Amino acid sequence: MSAIHIRLATGDDAKLIADFNQRMALETESRSLDGATVNRGVQRLIERPENGHYRLAVRDGQVVGSLMITFEWSDWRDGNMWWIQSVYVTPESRRTGVFSALYKDVIDAASSDPDVRCVRLYVEHENTGAQATYSALGMHETGYRLFEVGV
Repeated sequence: MSAIHIRLATGDDAKLIADFNQRMALETESRSLDGATVNRGVQRLIERPENGHYRLAVRDGQVVGSLMITFEWSDWRDGNMWWIQSVYVTPESRRTGVFSALYKDVIDAASSDPDVRCVRLYVEHENTGAQATYSALGMHETGYRLFEVGV
């Protein structure tokens, strides 16, 4: 299997990332997302790197996976928490090290930034396969539960 190269996304990648996000939502949560909204959201983050960025896994010139990093400031920690979100690996590339390569790249980047305190993610309760992967990579479940309200 060929090597995986990780790079930051550009505006040219927005449509592909939006497609990946729609696929991921359908596969993991059985949710159909509005394409126009997702396209705008992806483009907006790419245009505003102060809010986060996308990292892409490329093998043999093809994007085979992606994830989004967003930033959350913590006054308790006097630093940022990086959130891994919108993880997607193409079906034919799953279980071939794509997510591991993306994850290692994120950890290396976060570790070299003196303002980053931790890397977090959230996962659906039923997604035990992903949970096993995250645990195998050294992540652990926190004591927090997630609550939200739409506005």
